[in-house]
Amino acid sequence: MKMDTEVTIVMYHYIREIKSSRFPGIKGLEIKDFKGQVEFLRHNYNIISVEHLIAAIHEGEKLPPKAALLTFDDAYIDHYMHAFPILQNLGIQGSFYVPAKMIIENKVLDVNKIHFVLATMQDVNLLIKQLFKEIDIIRREFELPDNEVLYKTYAITNGKDTGEVMFVKRMLQKVLPQPYRSELVNRMFEEAIGMDEVAFSKELYINKEQMRHMIAGGMHLGNHTYSHPWLNTLSTPEQKMEILSCNKLLEDVGVDMENWTMCFPHGGHNEDTLSILKDLGCKLGFSVKVKVANTKNDNFLALPRLDTNDLPKSLNK
Repeated sequence: MKMDTEVTIVMYHYIREIKSSRFPGIKGLEIKDFKGQVEFLRHNYNIISVEHLIAAIHEGEKLPPKAALLTFDDAYIDHYMHAFPILQNLGIQGSFYVPAKMIIENKVLDVNKIHFVLATMQDVNLLIKQLFKEIDIIRREFELPDNEVLYKTYAITNGKDTGEVMFVKRMLQKVLPQPYRSELVNRMFEEAIGMDEVAFSKELYINKEQMRHMIAGGMHLGNHTYSHPWLNTLSTPEQKMEILSCNKLLEDVGVDMENWTMCFPHGGHNEDTLSILKDLGCKLGFSVKVKVANTKNDNFLALPRLDTNDLPKSLNK
């Protein structure tokens, strides 16, 4: 009999009441749809724990047929308030990936600032016009392609994001050079939200006590770096520092560091990243490559995942 080697790893981000919230434009999963998807998964898959997957990969333990694992990125308060109680009540483990800086320093991730800026914009083209003006200023000191070339290169539809939205995200997440990029993101965030960053951070992310509560409730907490960078843009020492700094927080809140796992921010990683993880004894790593994972064929330090939007959100679908 062929041993089961496939596992459907599902990736979640925002899980909240969206339509009736302060930010109805934020892209995430309504709580009712999360409940519906968990019911769909419970009836059609065997939801396993991260420890089961570690044992399957490193010790040869068998996986059940149609295995599934639930992962949650960025340590949003949504996960503590909404996902955790639902999972705990059903006896299901979730794996939650924490960017340490947001917890320790009460900062807001640049990627989240961009999400909320986009969520407040009625017309993304106005934001693009503003970006072009800023890029023209940056170009006086830093060599960049002209605006038309930049737009053609990065305005590419990705999933539910239009080309226009992807252009804004790529410019503000990766393409524009530092420190201009962060300065621009901060300014846009302040203008759009009009709220103190520390206060907003405390509203947006979990804290240490909530992390400890989740661990006590059977959840797995893992490494999502210290400051959520694209790891493949950093030097090897910088990557290692990002990973180790997050591990310090995980150890502080009581994570079992014999079985620590990693999730790459933005999916960004390279061979240096994988070498660091191997040397540090990381048991599993998760990417954003869209595919059902195979424990036999896929690198256990860069396992692919499906987005929540790739699966039905109701038992009847």
